[in-house]
Amino acid sequence: MSSNLIRGTFILTLGTFISKFLGLFYVIPFYSIIGGEDAAALYSYGYVPYTIFISIATAGIPLAVSKYIAKYNAIEEYAVGRKLFKSGLVIMLLTGFAAFAVMYSFAPFFAKLSLGGKETTYTIDEVATVIRAVSFALIIVPFMSVTRGFFQGHQSMGPSAVSQVVEQIARIIFLLGGAYIVIHVMNGSVVTAISVATFAAFIGALFGLLVLYWYFFKRKKHLDKLLEKDKGQADVSLFGMYSEIVVYAVPFIFVGIAIPLYQLIDQVTFSRAMSQIGLADQAVSAFGVLNFSTQKLVIIPVSLATAFAMTLVPMVTSSFVKKDMALVKQQLNKTFEVLLFLTVPAAVGMALLAEPLYTVFYKYSEFGTDVLRVYAPVAILFALFSVTAAILQGINEQRFTVLSLLTGILVKLSLNIPLIKLFETEGAVYATALGYLTSIVINIVVIRMYASYSLRPLAKKIGLITAFNAVMAIVVITLYGILSMVLSTETKGTALLIIFICATVGAIVYFAISEKSGLLDEVFGSRLDSIKRKLRLKKA
Repeated sequence: MSSNLIRGTFILTLGTFISKFLGLFYVIPFYSIIGGEDAAALYSYGYVPYTIFISIATAGIPLAVSKYIAKYNAIEEYAVGRKLFKSGLVIMLLTGFAAFAVMYSFAPFFAKLSLGGKETTYTIDEVATVIRAVSFALIIVPFMSVTRGFFQGHQSMGPSAVSQVVEQIARIIFLLGGAYIVIHVMNGSVVTAISVATFAAFIGALFGLLVLYWYFFKRKKHLDKLLEKDKGQADVSLFGMYSEIVVYAVPFIFVGIAIPLYQLIDQVTFSRAMSQIGLADQAVSAFGVLNFSTQKLVIIPVSLATAFAMTLVPMVTSSFVKKDMALVKQQLNKTFEVLLFLTVPAAVGMALLAEPLYTVFYKYSEFGTDVLRVYAPVAILFALFSVTAAILQGINEQRFTVLSLLTGILVKLSLNIPLIKLFETEGAVYATALGYLTSIVINIVVIRMYASYSLRPLAKKIGLITAFNAVMAIVVITLYGILSMVLSTETKGTALLIIFICATVGAIVYFAISEKSGLLDEVFGSRLDSIKRKLRLKKA
């Protein structure tokens, strides 16, 4: 069990991390090619409606499909999953075209909303052109989501991970190459270049889909052999299937748009709260740091949680359907262990190295550093919410995900303005943390009630992880203090060097004491034996 969970998690984590890594770093050359913040804003205008459409259309689809297929595979009703897959492809193709048609037709309306009804640097028609360029991706992405869910339902995470990476690489190559050719070779307009850049979402999705179908035809013989073992006792109608799929998917649509909903609350309340304490002139720039600059960095460790959610749902579902509650508890223990072992040091390291990190990605800013330092630990809460929501999905109590999320949002909405008045920009971060913490507590209480699960067996490991992070933090703080005496954190080159040295030493210290104490073996089991042998940490 743990071997499959760890293997699947590592594969999806690696794929998701590489995809997120590429998606974060391409903005540096892209900004250089398109020539500044105005052009970047035009790019964002195109992605606002696209993100909304794609979140509603696909958020939860891979997880819902994977859970459904895993459920029926567990009782050897393989034909039900195949039936869902085939019909799902047709339905997603139709809904994809429908979403594309709506977004393409209403592009001028979305453009007007993006510009607030006023034409400044760009006209409504120019923004509409960019929105229409990105809308083509809606044709393919829902289709691709069902295929990923099919593989994940068979507990095969490799195809999803590889397709994610290929999709991102193809998108970025087309985006950077297209924008460069339009502006620097053809002397075209920025609007044309940005339209090409947003159309790259379609190109990336096309390549991701091709990878998935290469895997499908490569493994078709094996998948067909499973059909030969089908018991054929389950007679599930298409209506019944999709009724169940909707029940599965809706909670994860909420989970998928959780962060945007929190950002929306900030967008509505932040400027008003800052104005009430006499900081209206700082509101726009502070909001940019809060909801764009720091948020982009904090979200990186959350990719770990995304991978866990994708891996966890079909495995827990399979065990839960078989009523093997002992196995469910083992899977949950292993998930929390690995998640905390990896995300806590990532968040702590980001907080400790906030100053050079902000300089490398953006520019030196004391204000940006302060916000990032406070925001970084919230990544742990983001990750825990994603995983606990996935667990509720696995034990068929996904209805409580909606309850916990709405309760957390209510906490955020209630506390946001008072905390901003007390702590300024950082108050919005505190309100977000309290909102997510509320949702996590509700999720854990529900898991305890319906899966008879307790965190007590993890107390020792959580204590060790906390202690080892404290040791790592002391080492990193000391080293950072020494390096900052001779290296400046205000220039990108030296800031990057500080990050590299401190992060490397911190990681070595953390993993070394974890290995020495036996925690590394307890968390990851035999999966690391070959690596340790290569590093001569363990005798062959």
